[in-house]
Amino acid sequence: MKKTVCELFAGVGGFRCGLNSISKIEDTKKPEKWDTVWFSQWEPGKKSQWAHGCYVDKFGQSLDKNGNDTTNIDIAHVDKSTIPDHNLLVGGFPCQDYSVARALKGEKGIHGKKGVLWWSIKDVIEEKKPPFILLENVDRLLKSPSKQRGRDFGVMLACLNFNGYSVEWRVLNAAEYGYQQRRRRTYIFAYRENTNYYKKMNKVEPYNVIQSEGFFAKSFPLETFEEKKIKEADLSLDIVDVSDNFSFDFENSGYMVDGKIYSVKTTPVYKDPITLGDILQDNRTSLVDSKYYIDKEKLYYTYEDITHSDETKEELPKESRQTWQYLKGAKKKLRTAANGHQYVFSEGPISMIDEWDVPARTMLTSEGSFNRSTHIVRDKMTKQIRLLTPIETERIQGFPDDWTKDCFIDGEVVPMPERTRYFCMGNALVVDLIKQMEKQLSKIFNSEK
Repeated sequence: MKKTVCELFAGVGGFRCGLNSISKIEDTKKPEKWDTVWFSQWEPGKKSQWAHGCYVDKFGQSLDKNGNDTTNIDIAHVDKSTIPDHNLLVGGFPCQDYSVARALKGEKGIHGKKGVLWWSIKDVIEEKKPPFILLENVDRLLKSPSKQRGRDFGVMLACLNFNGYSVEWRVLNAAEYGYQQRRRRTYIFAYRENTNYYKKMNKVEPYNVIQSEGFFAKSFPLETFEEKKIKEADLSLDIVDVSDNFSFDFENSGYMVDGKIYSVKTTPVYKDPITLGDILQDNRTSLVDSKYYIDKEKLYYTYEDITHSDETKEELPKESRQTWQYLKGAKKKLRTAANGHQYVFSEGPISMIDEWDVPARTMLTSEGSFNRSTHIVRDKMTKQIRLLTPIETERIQGFPDDWTKDCFIDGEVVPMPERTRYFCMGNALVVDLIKQMEKQLSKIFNSEK
């Protein structure tokens, strides 16, 4: 089977980098093992489409079947029949409200909430019928919404089941499999009923699919679990009924075949991870600009060992509250609700300086800004405290150095703003996980016609 790919919500190309084992920018000039025939990347409400520009700078443009460039418009407005045929559909998309309602009398189909990206994925699946699908989402997808646990993922599974797919899923923490970030994400692998792989897996007991024989089990080994701990549920073929009534406590691993769900809590076979210290720049190979260093008055407002602040009697001065010590420390302060009720807001402390000997914490789109979740580190050479550099954030996600430095915008190569570089990396996936999955994907594709 030809290794042809369509990459939706492509960002700066994480799936493409992983599938083609791209470790440095120069690798983009080499022939690709997986041929991306079309991609889509559009950031709503943004005048400058930086992520799209970064993707095009590295990989060039993709045209649809009519010879038009439709890669940088809202995917909901793309005629799905014009997307080139492909055998693997990939994409990372947000966890949203996947509830649906029946169409009005005389209309066809179902109505989902406008702007929810899953419905565009569903439209592509129904139009192009790709043999294989690999998707990424946040780990909370399995539990949302809070008032009807598991409904959203149940709707996704019901859509895939209706279109003739079996599905495996796994919540992967990259650090548990040896990589440099503690980032938990749900990965979903689906395969259509006309594939050899579907027929092969259909003969395997669900326990063995999850434990040892399935796509994720082969890619990311598990500790042995007891078969009796597997939870089961049945999905209706009526997607509206699933939206209205389905609820299930999905675990971090599972399998769905013919509308039957099997899910169980699993434990990875851990690997020693790459640490934050392993990926930090040092001045022997590349200078860290002085602008990333943090002045001591911005670090601390009092003694360095103080990790708590209590403002229930008196608020600290503005200058004190604009320090990293205050931001990352435990807090107690008075707040007033909309109804005038006064209450004490409190939050616990987090480590102010991220240590070298553990993987990075989950990186968010706010990385690099004055934000509680931002990493601050001790420089390996100077031992001074500083922010991560854009190159270090790229390394945390497994991209080549300076991947987001340049973009192709309006016919010319221009630098991406630094704040946007941090944002793009906070939005990205861990490329190393896709590299690891690719080995099993290749085996599966090589066994198809």
